Amino acid sequence: MTLQTTRMNESATSRPLLIVLLAAFALAFLWSALHPHDYFTWALETFPAIIGLIILLATYKKFPLTALVYFLICAHCIILMVGGHYTYAEVPLFNWIRDHFHQSRNNYDKVGHFAQGFAPAMVAREILWRRRIVTRKGWLFFLCIAICGMITATYELLEWGVSEATGSAADAFLGTQGDPWDTQKDMMWCFIGAFTALLTLSRIHDRMMRIFTSSND
Repeated sequence: MTLQTTRMNESATSRPLLIVLLAAFALAFLWSALHPHDYFTWALETFPAIIGLIILLATYKKFPLTALVYFLICAHCIILMVGGHYTYAEVPLFNWIRDHFHQSRNNYDKVGHFAQGFAPAMVAREILWRRRIVTRKGWLFFLCIAICGMITATYELLEWGVSEATGSAADAFLGTQGDPWDTQKDMMWCFIGAFTALLTLSRIHDRMMRIFTSSND
């Protein structure tokens, strides 16, 4: 990678923005870790964010992502941390929404699973396109949706495995709130998030990806 390309990559991903996003991540993480509902649930809910941060830091020099994707990842991580702090069934704002609008349950988990499709769809899109793994837009769209489906199915299997292994200790992690169709609805919201991201952000994402030169990838 040439010095000129490295500078272009840094300008493409806007270093000041990345510093702001990293600071927001750190503050959200520290807040979420202070007196959460319980540390077992907190660890289960926030570990994907920590793993994601490690991967992004390790790959930043060789494969920096667009500012859009970094922003979406950070937003998704903050959503995870809020859910980890309160549990998805007890986020105060959504308790208020439930009571004010006479809903049957706290619906913050829908936000979490929507984000579980929204952000990963754009991450998958960037990697598949810039690595030239997929070069046709139709196949790109389909595979991004399929990847998000795999992610949400894997997460639901993880919830099931943790529940089987720990019993009632995983109740807050599952967050079904008595809904027998909670797993299917979680997957549905993930797909809605993935479709929404791809339909609304693909054009601006294409423009941002063009900044990266072929020598970078």
